[in-house]
Amino acid sequence: MASNLKLNLGCGMNHLDGWTNVDNSAACSPDVVHDLEQTPWPWPDSSADALRFNHSLEHMGQDTKTFLAIMSEIYRVGRPGAEVEINAPHPRHDSFLYDPTHVRAITPEMLLMFDKEKNEQWVRASAANTPLGLYLSIDLQMIEATMILDEPYLSQFRSGELKGDEISQLARERNNVIAECRVKLRVRKPAS
Repeated sequence: MASNLKLNLGCGMNHLDGWTNVDNSAACSPDVVHDLEQTPWPWPDSSADALRFNHSLEHMGQDTKTFLAIMSEIYRVGRPGAEVEINAPHPRHDSFLYDPTHVRAITPEMLLMFDKEKNEQWVRASAANTPLGLYLSIDLQMIEATMILDEPYLSQFRSGELKGDEISQLARERNNVIAECRVKLRVRKPAS
């Protein structure tokens, strides 16, 4: 029987109906007050159907061991097939750079390091990428990654003035091209 546990992690003031809203600040009036940098989290193994970090994960895990523990907890509490939604400001956007509480850049490329299938490809190719999924025995499959463009790039892309490869080049060269990264992962583990 499905648990229907959905965790809105680091919810702040943005509570979601039907979700367990979690934050370390009681001032936010969450359903559960918990510092997500403190592990283990207070949910059983394979108990969550969905986990959501909406502009919150970049505030956690300045220390690498703490961040890796958070990623391990996402895997531990997620049911097989659970969806993990992560929305974060792009690390080269002013909204990331100007907030002193942003301690970790969250990008699709970094999150791929927790995908065992990708890790195994990298190992076979003798790539330099760190296979964190293999090291930590976790497997978070990337199912979607969307970059939200800032203006004027969004309008220029929509009008056809800029093509996808041009946007990619601009994003490597300039700040404030991409405003936000939206990533969906799937917990890939055997049913218990």
